[in-house]
Amino acid sequence: MSILKFENVSKSFGTGTAATKVLQSINLDVQEGEFLVLLGFSGTGKTTLINLMAGLEMPTQGRVSFKGKPVEGPGPERGVIFQSYSLMPWLTVEGNVKLALDSVFPKMPKAEKAATVAQYVTMVGLGHAAQRRPAELSGGMRQRVNVARALAMSPEVLLLDEPLSALDALTRANLADEIEHIWEQDKKTCVLITNDVDEAILLADRIIALNPDGTLGEEFRVTIPRPRDRAEMNNDETFKALRRDVTRTLMDVGLSAKAEGVRVLPGIKPNHTVPAAVLQAAISGIEEKYLEFSQLHKVYPTPKGPLTVVEDFNLKLNKGEFVSLIGHSGCGKSTVLTMAAGLNPISKGVIKLDGFEVRGADPERAVVFQSPNLFPWLTARENCAIGVDKVYPKASRAERQDVVEYYLERVGLADAMDRSTADMSNGMKQRVGIARAFALSPKLLLLDEPFGMLDSLTRWDLQEVLMEVWDRTKVTAVCVTHDVDEAILLADRVVMMTNGPQATIGKIVDVDLPRPRSRKALLEHPDYYKYRQDVLDFLEEYEHGAKPKTKQAAPAIAAE
Repeated sequence: MSILKFENVSKSFGTGTAATKVLQSINLDVQEGEFLVLLGFSGTGKTTLINLMAGLEMPTQGRVSFKGKPVEGPGPERGVIFQSYSLMPWLTVEGNVKLALDSVFPKMPKAEKAATVAQYVTMVGLGHAAQRRPAELSGGMRQRVNVARALAMSPEVLLLDEPLSALDALTRANLADEIEHIWEQDKKTCVLITNDVDEAILLADRIIALNPDGTLGEEFRVTIPRPRDRAEMNNDETFKALRRDVTRTLMDVGLSAKAEGVRVLPGIKPNHTVPAAVLQAAISGIEEKYLEFSQLHKVYPTPKGPLTVVEDFNLKLNKGEFVSLIGHSGCGKSTVLTMAAGLNPISKGVIKLDGFEVRGADPERAVVFQSPNLFPWLTARENCAIGVDKVYPKASRAERQDVVEYYLERVGLADAMDRSTADMSNGMKQRVGIARAFALSPKLLLLDEPFGMLDSLTRWDLQEVLMEVWDRTKVTAVCVTHDVDEAILLADRVVMMTNGPQATIGKIVDVDLPRPRSRKALLEHPDYYKYRQDVLDFLEEYEHGAKPKTKQAAPAIAAE
């Protein structure tokens, strides 16, 4: 039986020639008890679609109905969970949930109301935090309050607008599992909008892709039996085939064409801060053990005494090798990276690059952070040029400009070089950050979750950009990530860290997959899911802050 229905619905904002079409000719039936996932990316109108279901927006054309009656505004039968938490900061967890009940069920007896609040607070795993205020909660816990508040209103349809996108990978996975469990218990109709393919397959009965022009795209039925185990699905052939098909569809309709550069990189040599006496000797370069982490420790003083965050971290990289560093939050991944960048003092041990000890920051080690840290009053070209003069002191101005323009072109910004970065999207800003790092011709490229703040499609696109530019330069690179697929896609080796404190290397997986790589090709490679399972098994072993029973020896073997 249909519970929500769209009949030839279109939605525009603005009027006349200034009107912007967001959704076009949407025909959709949501069945009672169904878990429908709409898989969309930035600019496809997904939030507008949810707002139409919720009655927060009215269609420009067509009809939206709930149980056969037109949707004319918000109603308690349609509960909405947004990406942002929207909690009252002065109220406790219980108080925020009770506030929703007060508005929807003002005549509910006090004792029944208290029992209902307690039921849903406990259901989302916050019984122990019922008296805490939002400021005392993590992002994942705040979103759980949002879920409890929506459920307590007892809606017939639960509308979820990317409720997990602002959370870290582990919290996101756990909350997705809980949403599935709650849906199984109550069999409410659920409509989820997400940009995560795995999340969609885990939760959905039916997946519909949204096209960039605001129309509905291809539909996929998910026939994997419930309950669905995230780890077991990795070995399920139906999951693999569906994941491949959905990913291919999204990439075909959404990914921008790669920039075909017309500029040629000038043949000028960078002059990094290597002592003049050894500059000539460094020309030959060290191929093996080009980057060495030896007995690396990081200790922070605390009121209770020294806290060892990273302990006995030993790793050797060959020149031109790409390594991914992965582990749960708090395992010291970024600490290792900032020590390699010279931004964080080493407590014990040593890091050597090209035979010289790392001391302080230097453009020979370029860093791309999660936030690109651009100067918003400068253009893309001006941001990218910072540091180039120092690195190429003997080059002409035209040659230095060619370097800047070459890399901006390679990352797809040929037509936006002179645009202010303040006017750019997050994805475009990160492209500038990547171009700026490569323009320094660094000996070592350090990437600290460079795509963590971006939606999946933009992340896929920039991963392709990064691989394409890296394949041309073969710069030695270390990338910190929490994304298993990203780690395998980029790396020659995936280095997995145990949980902190006293985090160290727990396991290393050699990724023997052909280069150049593309996401489409890897999803069809027979060994891809084997590597993925290796990493997932390790992360599952260390889930929820688990520590090894015995201290593991740190595998410090260089790639052969």
